[in-house]
Amino acid sequence: MGYDDSNHQMKHMDHESPEKKGECVVCGGKLTEQHRMEGGHVHSSMIDDLKKRFYISLLITIPIIILSPTIQGLVGIGNSIRFTGDLYLLFALSSIVYFYGGYPFFKGFLNEIKLRTPGMDMLISVAITSAYLYSSAVVFGLNGEVFFWELATLIDIMLIGHWLEMRSVMGASRALEELVKLIPSSAHKIMADGSTMDVPSDELNVGDNVIIKPGEKVPIDGEIIKGSTSIDESMLTGESEPLFKENGAVVIGGSINGDGSITVEIKKTGKDSFLSQVINLVEEAQATKSKTQNLADRFATWLTIIALSGGFITLLVWLGITSYGFEFALERAVTVMVITCPHALGLAVPLVVAVSTSLSARNGLLIRNRTSFERSRDINAIIFDKTGTLTEGKFGVTDIVPLSREYHENDVLKYAASLESYSEHPIAKGVVNSAKETFDVEDFKSIPGKGIQGKINTKNVEVVSPGYLKELNIDIPNEKIDKLLSEGKTIVFVIIDRELKGALALADIIREESKEAIKEFKDMGIQCMMITGDRKEVAEWVSKEIGLDKYYAEVLPQEKAEKVREIQAEGLVVAMTGDGINDAPALAQADVGIAIGAGTDVAIEVADIVLVRSNPLDAVYIIKLAKSTYNKMFQNLAWGAGYNIFAIPIAAGVLYSFGILITPAAGVILMSMSTIIVAFNSRTLKIDKIVKHRI
Repeated sequence: MGYDDSNHQMKHMDHESPEKKGECVVCGGKLTEQHRMEGGHVHSSMIDDLKKRFYISLLITIPIIILSPTIQGLVGIGNSIRFTGDLYLLFALSSIVYFYGGYPFFKGFLNEIKLRTPGMDMLISVAITSAYLYSSAVVFGLNGEVFFWELATLIDIMLIGHWLEMRSVMGASRALEELVKLIPSSAHKIMADGSTMDVPSDELNVGDNVIIKPGEKVPIDGEIIKGSTSIDESMLTGESEPLFKENGAVVIGGSINGDGSITVEIKKTGKDSFLSQVINLVEEAQATKSKTQNLADRFATWLTIIALSGGFITLLVWLGITSYGFEFALERAVTVMVITCPHALGLAVPLVVAVSTSLSARNGLLIRNRTSFERSRDINAIIFDKTGTLTEGKFGVTDIVPLSREYHENDVLKYAASLESYSEHPIAKGVVNSAKETFDVEDFKSIPGKGIQGKINTKNVEVVSPGYLKELNIDIPNEKIDKLLSEGKTIVFVIIDRELKGALALADIIREESKEAIKEFKDMGIQCMMITGDRKEVAEWVSKEIGLDKYYAEVLPQEKAEKVREIQAEGLVVAMTGDGINDAPALAQADVGIAIGAGTDVAIEVADIVLVRSNPLDAVYIIKLAKSTYNKMFQNLAWGAGYNIFAIPIAAGVLYSFGILITPAAGVILMSMSTIIVAFNSRTLKIDKIVKHRI
């Protein structure tokens, strides 16, 4: 990117951590602790600064163009608006644009020299400096034509290109802030005298006891010493079903307590806590994420070499073998160096990025990191989280098994849903949401730890767990239920008047689009995998249902990023799709991180691409869009290269003996044609609508 801020760079140098040697994914500087905390503000200031420089430079460019003799001759007004001292005014205005508007490129040029990676900033600096020095010399007595209009318009276009580029990749630095928000600001600490006092969560120590009320977040990692409840850890571990926990069970900071009040003894704080470990994983993955140099920079590197060597050779040839003199030779050399950096090259990538970003946004996607988005065209393996990505992240009835001829599937579901409508348990909600209608219920009661009961149409109805059937000595001689249990599904049974009449199987509902998305990826030659913290039986069932190539089950959150690294070590370019906090390190580690938009803020902040509609098919779309975007970029850069192939030799004067020489005016026409073609070609980028109902 090149643009940097001296204060920003100084922070990198003064506070560099010896353990983190990575680079900032936004500005390319050293990634440090202070940089992580302040980077968002600094980068936002950079974008605002580029915007300000662009508008001011653009405003000054207008009189520069009007005052330029070359432009006046091109539009046919001759010397009609010339006045005494107009060239000095032109020089003054151009100097402002050169130093003020060109500052970011000079800084980037120095950075490229330090890193020994010549790119676009070096090419721009060479072009505008050549134009400025030569034109200034012409103003103060050298025979020739001024290139101030070229300098100003080139700076304007490159500024807006850098502005679009930087804005498209900023945002990853906010990820850690979202993680911290999971921890509640205060906790109910039990004091030595038995009283309870609200204290800041960061003041808790190992061994302290805290009370966590229903619906509250767990403040820090600990162990339940009193009470029982169900804990929702889905945002942390990816486990779709709330977990019942009682004395001795471990709870994780940031998880949500269910309907029971519990007392927890703090076991881990600070860097040892689960959430802090996740934060460290995200930091490490972001720090070590390689920066791929974009296509325009590779073109710019070669064009920089061509500009410098071409200008020098042109000067030597005209001085050595002709008698036209130094001024003519210098004009040819400067023309070559200026014309080598066409405006089209500066627009080739940013225009396509702007168009593709706009198109994708209108279709429910958000591109956050352009470099990773471009690289997604090369992926040959995609990994999905299960809960909330391939599945909806909520329980629903997947199978209804009547166990009596007098009751059909709809009857079993309706009786169960009627009772469950009085319960707040997640399983109950899944049953109710799957039913279209319910009966009236009388005498509703809860059977603690076993189920619920009530009277429906004068019948005693119970919805109970498998364990309760054993207490009643009721056997379940049904192969289908055995199969459902082997798939890891949750089974509840419906008993009517003390007789078993049916069963319901519940599981995290697989998204309708998941199977089609997997098919599309396979048709593209991309391997499809799944990583989940759920049980092997559940993972195997999901894998078979949608046709995955491979799955990894019972993977702990801290192991997900390592699993991604293992797959990358096989030589695969990997995309990771997920929605939970436990997915954040893996999203950051992957070559391309794709977040489900309905997921957590931290997953969205870490990801390179966000699927706003939570539709797995959109992951297919973004890969196809990346391929089309790359093709458009390459076509645009080919036009820019074609312009140079045609213009540079003529600008150098190889056809001068035939009376053919590119004048600055002719250069304007050629450059304008190249720029117009690039702009038009960028606008022809279209969406490959792979989904019939998307239109």
